[in-house]
Amino acid sequence: MLSRAARPALRAGSAVSSRAAAPSAATFATLREIEGRLKSIRNIEKITKTMKIVASTKLNRATRAMQESRKYGQTSSELYTQAETKPLEGEGKKKLIVVCSSDKGLCGGVHSALARYVRRTTIDSPNFDLVIIGEKAKAQLSRTHAKHIVLNFSGVGKDVPTFTESMSLADQIVMLPTEYSDVEILYNKFINASSYEPTTVEAFSVEALTASPNFSSFEVEDDGLLGNLREYSLANSLFWALCEGHACEISARRNAMDNASKNASEMIGKYQILFNRTRQAVITGELCEIIAGASASDDM
Repeated sequence: MLSRAARPALRAGSAVSSRAAAPSAATFATLREIEGRLKSIRNIEKITKTMKIVASTKLNRATRAMQESRKYGQTSSELYTQAETKPLEGEGKKKLIVVCSSDKGLCGGVHSALARYVRRTTIDSPNFDLVIIGEKAKAQLSRTHAKHIVLNFSGVGKDVPTFTESMSLADQIVMLPTEYSDVEILYNKFINASSYEPTTVEAFSVEALTASPNFSSFEVEDDGLLGNLREYSLANSLFWALCEGHACEISARRNAMDNASKNASEMIGKYQILFNRTRQAVITGELCEIIAGASASDDM
Protein backbone atom coordinates (compact mmCIF):
# COMPACT_ATOMS: atom_id res chain seq x y z
CA MET A 1 0.00 0.00 0.00
CA LEU A 2 1.23 3.48 -0.91
CA SER A 3 0.96 6.39 1.44
CA ARG A 4 -1.61 9.12 0.80
CA ALA A 5 1.16 11.65 0.01
CA ALA A 6 2.75 9.43 -2.67
CA ARG A 7 -0.43 8.74 -4.65
CA PRO A 8 -0.76 12.20 -6.39
CA ALA A 9 2.84 12.05 -7.61
CA LEU A 10 2.27 8.58 -9.02
CA ARG A 11 -0.84 9.69 -10.87
CA ALA A 12 0.96 12.72 -12.36
CA GLY A 13 3.88 10.55 -13.47
CA SER A 14 1.61 8.00 -15.11
CA ALA A 15 -0.26 10.76 -17.00
CA VAL A 16 2.99 12.17 -18.40
CA SER A 17 4.23 8.73 -19.44
CA SER A 18 0.93 7.94 -21.21
CA ARG A 19 1.07 11.21 -23.20
CA ALA A 20 4.67 10.49 -24.24
CA ALA A 21 3.79 6.95 -25.28
CA ALA A 22 0.88 8.07 -27.54
CA PRO A 23 2.13 11.05 -29.63
CA SER A 24 -0.65 13.28 -30.96
CA ALA A 25 -0.94 13.99 -34.70
CA ALA A 26 -2.48 17.37 -33.97
CA THR A 27 0.53 19.68 -33.55
CA PHE A 28 1.25 23.31 -34.26
CA ALA A 29 3.52 22.24 -37.14
CA THR A 30 0.59 20.43 -38.76
CA LEU A 31 -1.57 23.52 -38.31
CA ARG A 32 1.04 25.71 -40.00
CA GLU A 33 1.29 23.28 -42.93
CA ILE A 34 -2.49 23.23 -43.40
CA GLU A 35 -2.66 27.01 -43.10
CA GLY A 36 0.10 27.44 -45.69
CA ARG A 37 -1.63 25.08 -48.09
CA LEU A 38 -4.92 26.92 -47.61
CA LYS A 39 -3.20 30.19 -48.44
CA SER A 40 -1.65 28.82 -51.62
CA ILE A 41 -4.97 27.31 -52.79
CA ARG A 42 -6.76 30.63 -52.18
CA ASN A 43 -4.11 32.40 -54.28
CA ILE A 44 -4.59 29.86 -57.08
CA GLU A 45 -8.35 30.39 -56.90
CA LYS A 46 -7.89 34.15 -57.31
CA ILE A 47 -5.67 33.62 -60.36
CA THR A 48 -8.02 31.15 -62.05
CA LYS A 49 -11.05 33.36 -61.44
CA THR A 50 -9.21 36.34 -62.94
CA MET A 51 -8.14 34.30 -65.97
CA LYS A 52 -11.74 33.14 -66.44
CA ILE A 53 -12.94 36.75 -66.49
CA VAL A 54 -10.24 37.73 -68.99
CA ALA A 55 -11.08 34.74 -71.23
CA SER A 56 -14.80 35.59 -71.09
CA THR A 57 -14.03 39.13 -72.22
CA LYS A 58 -11.78 37.94 -75.07
CA LEU A 59 -14.29 35.33 -76.22
CA ASN A 60 -16.69 37.97 -77.58
CA ARG A 61 -13.96 39.46 -79.79
CA ALA A 62 -12.77 36.03 -80.86
CA THR A 63 -16.30 34.96 -81.82
CA ARG A 64 -16.86 38.08 -83.92
CA ALA A 65 -13.55 37.60 -85.72
CA MET A 66 -14.40 33.93 -86.34
CA GLN A 67 -17.76 34.81 -87.91
CA GLU A 68 -16.13 37.36 -90.19
CA SER A 69 -13.33 34.98 -91.21
CA ARG A 70 -15.83 32.32 -92.28
CA LYS A 71 -16.83 34.49 -95.22
CA TYR A 72 -13.25 34.40 -96.50
CA GLY A 73 -12.68 30.69 -95.99
CA GLN A 74 -16.05 29.49 -97.26
CA THR A 75 -15.71 31.62 -100.41
CA SER A 76 -12.35 30.04 -101.21
CA SER A 77 -13.72 26.56 -100.52
CA GLU A 78 -16.62 27.28 -102.84
CA LEU A 79 -14.15 27.89 -105.67
CA TYR A 80 -12.76 24.35 -105.39
CA THR A 81 -16.23 22.92 -104.95
CA GLN A 82 -17.52 24.56 -108.14
CA ALA A 83 -14.44 23.44 -110.08
CA GLU A 84 -14.70 19.91 -108.61
CA THR A 85 -11.02 20.00 -107.70
CA LYS A 86 -9.43 16.81 -106.40
CA PRO A 87 -5.92 15.94 -105.17
CA LEU A 88 -3.43 15.00 -107.85
CA GLU A 89 -2.51 11.35 -108.09
CA GLY A 90 0.96 10.20 -108.95
CA GLU A 91 4.09 8.49 -107.72
CA GLY A 92 5.99 10.34 -105.03
CA LYS A 93 3.33 13.00 -104.51
CA LYS A 94 3.23 14.16 -100.93
CA LYS A 95 0.45 15.71 -98.92
CA LEU A 96 1.11 18.82 -96.87
CA ILE A 97 -0.68 19.15 -93.53
CA VAL A 98 -0.79 22.60 -91.93
CA VAL A 99 -1.55 22.31 -88.21
CA CYS A 100 -3.03 25.50 -86.70
CA SER A 101 -2.37 25.69 -82.95
CA SER A 102 -0.89 28.43 -80.74
CA ASP A 103 1.90 29.14 -78.26
CA LYS A 104 -0.30 29.28 -75.16
CA GLY A 105 -1.55 26.56 -72.85
CA LEU A 106 -3.98 26.31 -69.92
CA CYS A 107 -6.80 25.58 -72.35
CA GLY A 108 -7.60 21.92 -71.83
CA GLY A 109 -6.97 19.44 -74.64
CA VAL A 110 -7.27 21.85 -77.59
CA HIS A 111 -3.73 21.29 -78.86
CA SER A 112 -3.64 17.62 -77.88
CA ALA A 113 -6.69 16.96 -80.04
CA LEU A 114 -4.84 18.23 -83.12
CA ALA A 115 -1.77 16.10 -82.37
CA ARG A 116 -3.91 12.99 -81.85
CA TYR A 117 -5.73 13.65 -85.14
CA VAL A 118 -2.41 13.83 -87.03
CA ARG A 119 -1.15 10.61 -85.46
CA ARG A 120 -4.42 8.80 -86.14
CA THR A 121 -4.85 9.85 -89.78
CA THR A 122 -1.24 9.39 -90.89
CA ILE A 123 -0.75 5.80 -89.73
CA ASP A 124 -1.70 4.34 -93.13
CA SER A 125 -0.30 7.20 -95.28
CA PRO A 126 3.21 8.11 -94.14
CA ASN A 127 3.99 10.14 -97.30
CA PHE A 128 3.33 13.63 -95.96
CA ASP A 129 4.98 16.77 -94.61
CA LEU A 130 3.98 19.00 -91.71
CA VAL A 131 3.82 22.75 -91.33
CA ILE A 132 3.07 23.63 -87.70
CA ILE A 133 1.76 26.96 -86.49
CA GLY A 134 2.29 27.33 -82.74
CA GLU A 135 4.72 25.90 -80.22
CA LYS A 136 2.20 23.67 -78.45
CA ALA A 137 1.49 21.35 -81.39
CA LYS A 138 5.17 21.42 -82.35
CA ALA A 139 6.21 20.20 -78.90
CA GLN A 140 3.81 17.26 -79.11
CA LEU A 141 4.40 16.26 -82.73
CA SER A 142 8.18 16.64 -82.53
CA ARG A 143 8.31 13.53 -80.39
CA THR A 144 6.66 11.32 -83.02
CA HIS A 145 6.84 13.14 -86.40
CA ALA A 146 10.01 15.22 -86.18
CA LYS A 147 11.26 14.06 -89.60
CA HIS A 148 8.05 15.21 -91.29
CA ILE A 149 8.19 18.82 -90.03
CA VAL A 150 9.44 21.09 -92.80
CA LEU A 151 8.34 24.46 -91.44
CA ASN A 152 7.07 25.84 -88.16
CA PHE A 153 5.94 29.25 -86.94
CA SER A 154 5.70 30.79 -83.48
CA GLY A 155 4.30 34.06 -82.19
CA VAL A 156 1.28 33.90 -84.51
CA GLY A 157 -2.12 34.88 -83.14
CA LYS A 158 -1.01 36.38 -79.83
CA ASP A 159 -4.26 38.31 -80.00
CA VAL A 160 -7.04 37.90 -82.57
CA PRO A 161 -5.45 36.56 -85.81
CA THR A 162 -5.27 39.00 -88.71
CA PHE A 163 -5.37 38.53 -92.47
CA THR A 164 -1.89 40.08 -92.70
CA GLU A 165 -0.49 37.22 -90.62
CA SER A 166 -2.29 34.71 -92.82
CA MET A 167 -0.81 36.28 -95.96
CA SER A 168 2.70 36.04 -94.47
CA LEU A 169 2.17 32.39 -93.60
CA ALA A 170 0.76 31.59 -97.05
CA ASP A 171 3.75 33.28 -98.68
CA GLN A 172 6.19 31.07 -96.75
CA ILE A 173 4.20 27.89 -97.45
CA VAL A 174 3.97 28.57 -101.18
CA MET A 175 7.76 28.96 -101.38
CA LEU A 176 8.37 25.40 -100.13
CA PRO A 177 10.37 23.52 -102.81
CA THR A 178 8.29 20.33 -102.79
CA GLU A 179 5.31 19.91 -105.13
CA TYR A 180 2.40 18.63 -103.06
CA SER A 181 -0.68 16.83 -104.25
CA ASP A 182 -2.82 18.93 -101.94
CA VAL A 183 -2.60 21.09 -98.84
CA GLU A 184 -4.74 20.12 -95.87
CA ILE A 185 -5.27 22.74 -93.16
CA LEU A 186 -6.05 21.20 -89.77
CA TYR A 187 -7.76 23.33 -87.12
CA ASN A 188 -10.28 23.14 -84.28
CA LYS A 189 -13.80 23.87 -85.50
CA PHE A 190 -15.90 25.93 -83.10
CA ILE A 191 -19.22 24.16 -82.44
CA ASN A 192 -20.36 25.98 -79.32
CA ALA A 193 -18.88 27.50 -76.18
CA SER A 194 -18.16 24.10 -74.65
CA SER A 195 -17.29 21.84 -77.60
CA TYR A 196 -15.01 21.74 -80.64
CA GLU A 197 -13.64 19.14 -83.02
CA PRO A 198 -10.55 18.83 -85.26
CA THR A 199 -11.51 19.62 -88.86
CA THR A 200 -9.64 19.97 -92.15
CA VAL A 201 -10.09 22.29 -95.11
CA GLU A 202 -8.46 21.69 -98.48
CA ALA A 203 -6.21 24.17 -100.28
CA PHE A 204 -5.14 22.66 -103.62
CA SER A 205 -2.16 23.44 -105.82
CA VAL A 206 -2.30 25.26 -109.17
CA GLU A 207 -1.86 21.96 -111.05
CA ALA A 208 -4.79 20.42 -109.20
CA LEU A 209 -6.94 23.46 -109.97
CA THR A 210 -6.11 23.46 -113.68
CA ALA A 211 -6.83 19.71 -113.85
CA SER A 212 -10.32 20.22 -112.40
CA PRO A 213 -13.22 19.07 -114.62
CA ASN A 214 -15.03 22.43 -114.47
CA PHE A 215 -11.99 24.69 -114.53
CA SER A 216 -12.66 25.81 -118.11
CA SER A 217 -15.90 27.49 -117.01
CA PHE A 218 -13.90 30.15 -115.15
CA GLU A 219 -12.25 31.32 -118.43
CA VAL A 220 -8.87 32.18 -116.88
CA GLU A 221 -6.36 33.00 -119.60
CA ASP A 222 -3.41 34.39 -117.62
CA ASP A 223 -1.37 31.60 -116.04
CA GLY A 224 0.28 34.02 -113.63
CA LEU A 225 -3.12 34.84 -112.21
CA LEU A 226 -3.59 31.28 -111.01
CA GLY A 227 -0.54 31.45 -108.77
CA ASN A 228 -1.83 34.62 -107.13
CA LEU A 229 -5.29 33.09 -106.85
CA ARG A 230 -3.92 29.98 -105.21
CA GLU A 231 -1.87 31.99 -102.67
CA TYR A 232 -4.83 34.25 -101.91
CA SER A 233 -7.11 31.25 -101.46
CA LEU A 234 -4.57 29.64 -99.12
CA ALA A 235 -4.40 32.85 -97.08
CA ASN A 236 -8.20 32.95 -96.82
CA SER A 237 -8.34 29.37 -95.59
CA LEU A 238 -5.53 29.96 -93.10
CA PHE A 239 -7.26 33.07 -91.79
CA TRP A 240 -10.46 31.08 -91.31
CA ALA A 241 -8.65 28.22 -89.58
CA LEU A 242 -6.66 30.49 -87.27
CA CYS A 243 -9.73 32.47 -86.19
CA GLU A 244 -11.75 29.31 -85.56
CA GLY A 245 -8.88 27.81 -83.57
CA HIS A 246 -8.42 31.03 -81.59
CA ALA A 247 -12.10 31.08 -80.61
CA CYS A 248 -11.89 27.41 -79.53
CA GLU A 249 -8.77 28.12 -77.49
CA ILE A 250 -10.30 31.08 -75.64
CA SER A 251 -13.52 29.16 -74.98
CA ALA A 252 -11.61 26.10 -73.73
CA ARG A 253 -9.43 28.30 -71.50
CA ARG A 254 -12.49 29.88 -69.94
CA ASN A 255 -13.99 26.45 -69.25
CA ALA A 256 -10.67 25.15 -67.89
CA MET A 257 -10.29 28.13 -65.53
CA ASP A 258 -13.91 27.74 -64.42
CA ASN A 259 -13.31 24.08 -63.56
CA ALA A 260 -10.05 24.96 -61.82
CA SER A 261 -11.80 27.60 -59.72
CA LYS A 262 -14.50 25.12 -58.69
CA ASN A 263 -11.91 22.50 -57.77
CA ALA A 264 -9.95 25.06 -55.76
CA SER A 265 -13.12 26.09 -53.93
CA GLU A 266 -13.84 22.46 -53.03
CA MET A 267 -10.28 21.94 -51.79
CA ILE A 268 -10.50 25.12 -49.69
CA GLY A 269 -13.66 23.78 -48.03
CA LYS A 270 -12.05 20.42 -47.24
CA TYR A 271 -8.84 21.94 -45.90
CA GLN A 272 -10.80 24.48 -43.86
CA ILE A 273 -12.68 21.64 -42.14
CA LEU A 274 -9.39 19.80 -41.57
CA PHE A 275 -7.81 22.97 -40.16
CA ASN A 276 -10.71 23.56 -37.78
CA ARG A 277 -10.67 19.96 -36.54
CA THR A 278 -6.90 19.99 -36.10
CA ARG A 279 -7.00 23.28 -34.21
CA GLN A 280 -9.78 21.98 -31.98
CA ALA A 281 -7.74 18.86 -31.26
CA VAL A 282 -4.71 20.99 -30.32
CA ILE A 283 -6.81 23.17 -28.04
CA THR A 284 -8.44 20.13 -26.42
CA GLY A 285 -5.05 18.51 -25.84
CA GLU A 286 -3.66 21.65 -24.22
CA LEU A 287 -6.71 22.00 -21.99
CA CYS A 288 -6.34 18.37 -20.89
CA GLU A 289 -2.70 18.99 -20.01
CA ILE A 290 -3.54 22.14 -18.07
CA ILE A 291 -6.35 20.44 -16.16
CA ALA A 292 -4.19 17.41 -15.40
CA GLY A 293 -1.36 19.61 -14.15
CA ALA A 294 -3.71 21.73 -12.01
CA SER A 295 -5.33 18.58 -10.56
CA ALA A 296 -1.94 17.13 -9.74
CA SER A 297 -0.88 20.36 -8.04
CA ASP A 298 -4.07 20.43 -5.97
CA ASP A 299 -3.62 16.83 -4.89
CA MET A 300 -0.05 17.48 -3.88
